[in-house]
Amino acid sequence: MEPPENSDASGGAVAFEDAQKIILRWDSTASEEARERMIFEGDREEVDLYLKAVDDIQKSMSSTSISDDQDKVNSATIQIAMARLEDEFRNILLNHTTPVELNSLAAADPSSSVHSSAADEYEEDDHVGDEDIQDQIQRADSSASNGNTSYRSTSSIREIDLIPQEAVADLQSIAKRMISAGYLRECIQVYGSVRKSVVDANFKRLGIEKLSIGDIQRLEWDALETKIRRWIRAAKVCIRILFASEKRLCEQIFDGIGTAVDDACFMETVKGPAIQLFNFAEAISISRRSPEKMFKILDLHDALMDLVPDIEVVFESKSADSFRVQAAEILSRLAEAARGILSEFENAVLREPSLVPVPGGTIHPLTRYVMNYISLISDYKQTLIELILSKPSTGSRYSGDSTTPDMEFAELEGKTPLALHLIWIIVILQFNLDGKSKHYKDVSLAHLFMMNNVHYIVQKVKGSPELREMIGDDYLRKLTGKFRQAATSYQRATWVRVLYCLRDEGLHVSGSFSSGVSRSALRERFKTFNAMFEEVHRTQATWLVPDNQLREELRISISEKLIPAYRSFLGRFRSHIESGKHPENYMKYSVEDLESDVLDFFEGYAVSQHMRRRSQ
Repeated sequence: MEPPENSDASGGAVAFEDAQKIILRWDSTASEEARERMIFEGDREEVDLYLKAVDDIQKSMSSTSISDDQDKVNSATIQIAMARLEDEFRNILLNHTTPVELNSLAAADPSSSVHSSAADEYEEDDHVGDEDIQDQIQRADSSASNGNTSYRSTSSIREIDLIPQEAVADLQSIAKRMISAGYLRECIQVYGSVRKSVVDANFKRLGIEKLSIGDIQRLEWDALETKIRRWIRAAKVCIRILFASEKRLCEQIFDGIGTAVDDACFMETVKGPAIQLFNFAEAISISRRSPEKMFKILDLHDALMDLVPDIEVVFESKSADSFRVQAAEILSRLAEAARGILSEFENAVLREPSLVPVPGGTIHPLTRYVMNYISLISDYKQTLIELILSKPSTGSRYSGDSTTPDMEFAELEGKTPLALHLIWIIVILQFNLDGKSKHYKDVSLAHLFMMNNVHYIVQKVKGSPELREMIGDDYLRKLTGKFRQAATSYQRATWVRVLYCLRDEGLHVSGSFSSGVSRSALRERFKTFNAMFEEVHRTQATWLVPDNQLREELRISISEKLIPAYRSFLGRFRSHIESGKHPENYMKYSVEDLESDVLDFFEGYAVSQHMRRRSQ
């Protein structure tokens, strides 16, 4: 019912004396019955009578023909009425403070699924597929149609009815009369105190702890990762559903009053939780940078970027301007943090100081870490392409700086700055690995180490479609050539000297009645070959090529060179040894023995263990 205009009341209006009696009858300070009963919980006719009585008193107060005594009576009466309406207003609000069902809220948010990547091991319910989301939305909407909760969708915002419409109508009728009588402040205070406690309860149930920026920055990163994941989910529910619905409720109750009451009530209700929500993201954005934070910062950036349009809508009023500004500033700082972390990561890869060679020339932990890291970076390429706008700071062949590798951008024309950064990381990783390889005393092992590591880099690029697309096939071919070159260098360093034993030079003698072959030289040659192969076999069985296919290819390549050469040498000179004394001392290996022994290479453990394994 609308408050009266200043014109005369209609013929059906309650007489002033009757209005005063109705108001005094419900004075809770003077009547036990009035204290125990609430008007708006009773008969609707009683509600209408009381509201009409308030309207008549207010109309009487606006009349210019009343005496001073009557004006005092009216003022006292309206104070009693306003106190009563304030109690009724509070009671209606308190009767509808049941916490919202958060599971239905999360299901109702069509974008509740956060960025999925190998950077995280999210709980299963952190990742909801599109079909699952649609099913949950339909179930939520179905329950709404049954009268439990109703939704109004505005873009990604989904507003729910926090209070039934009939109760909203009662609150609106009370609010209009309180504000008309000059009780705006009391109305806002009552509304804010009740609804704020509801918002706080829902906020707490979303798992957002009350922490200061200092508290957040002192937490260990493992704990923060969990809190960031929880924050992303909670922020979407808060902005798109809880805060948006509170804003809508304020607009409904204080609609048409002609003031900024709805904004004031909304801010009174959500200000505390909103500050807490944004302060968490701000604390992360200004925290100390380190490589492991990159992907959670990007998750946070993506989530906030996705929420900005909704923040603009929910906090559109001038009084809420600080939240819009804070969100924009946090987004900017998160972007700068991501750029800074990438730069620091590059420098850390270049300067990684470990000097102790990894046993067996296997893949260095740095290689695994860096390649896994940039594979994850490629998963975020849509975001990072927008954030990474400048090329990396690299060395040049003309710089003369031996501590930084060369990289010429002219060879990589047309690539995005992000792609150039990824290529640069691979370049500096190889540069670092090359330095580490020099700490191996065995040159062959140094080459095997580089082969293993560059091969791993190639396989990681091939295994990630996003990374391969950015790196490009031209650079991938260049990498492939490098690991093949390392494999060739290993074979030369190891097997040229072994195969050199199987040459004919130095075995023949001239001017003799013998067969033309020096038996002593031949025996020495067999002994040298045996010793060299035995040493290579013993040593390189403990070396490791972890990739099964590469290990097999390398063994085949060795066999293709070694076995035919040995078979030919044995065929040419076997008879010269067998015709002499103790041939078994010189021809220790059959062709089959060599073929079998090559299978022991690059398994990563000693020959004796191979023998035990074969006997099992």
